[in-house]
Amino acid sequence: MSNDRVTVTIEDHVADVRLNRADKHNGLDTQMFQALHETALELRGNDDVRAVVLSGEGKSFCAGLDVQDAFQNGALANAASLEDRLDGEPTNIYQAVAYDWRTVPVPVICAIQGICFGGGLQIALGADIRIATPDAKLSIMEIKWGLVPDMGLLVTLPPLARQDVVKELTYTGRIFSGEEAVGYGVVTRTDADPLAAAKALATEIAGKSPDAIRFGKKLLQDAWEGDDATRLLLESKLQRPLIGSPNQMAAAMAAMSKQPGEYGELLPLPDGV
Repeated sequence: MSNDRVTVTIEDHVADVRLNRADKHNGLDTQMFQALHETALELRGNDDVRAVVLSGEGKSFCAGLDVQDAFQNGALANAASLEDRLDGEPTNIYQAVAYDWRTVPVPVICAIQGICFGGGLQIALGADIRIATPDAKLSIMEIKWGLVPDMGLLVTLPPLARQDVVKELTYTGRIFSGEEAVGYGVVTRTDADPLAAAKALATEIAGKSPDAIRFGKKLLQDAWEGDDATRLLLESKLQRPLIGSPNQMAAAMAAMSKQPGEYGELLPLPDGV
């Protein structure tokens, strides 16, 4: 599974997804938007994948919007299309490349090095976990171009960071480091080698019960905010089918024997949750 803009390799149930435009710091052109969306859709339906590592080739994760392409072919040339939704999705194509990672049913871990600006940061925010180098450079940079962030930031960032912090970063476009980003809640943790750290974490996750991982992502994502009754009921609805299921029993056996679990067919997520 690969193309000119995004490459994907799958090994030991971990999908290694890489933005593949290193000479442009993985800037987002029309082809990159389409490739990222198609990649996420394919991974959404791949039951063999238990974790995803999202990274960028070369020196940077993603420098954000390729402004020249955007004026010629993309959102800045076709502003009216921004309100068009993709079939069956709540997003337009530009929002999809960030929001899609939330719809992939397994954890997505983003490794950030070098530059992570504008749309690149919003893509990273769509992941479940972000690991960055301490000296990575991040920015909500849309203000530089007289624009507002519009690739899902209002869905992904509010659970992570204080509103006043987000306002300051949005109003100024200030560049901040990976170390600062941890303090803001934008990045999970730092590591000198974020890709190796992300792969190690993904491998650890892939060794757990795939049912519990998928149900856990849905629980934490859907019930993080909302009224108590709804959240408590969702816990119960997602727990009930797990108890006594083959993969739950395999996980229990693995815990008792201290051996890797042997997991089989996935449970479907319960209807209506």
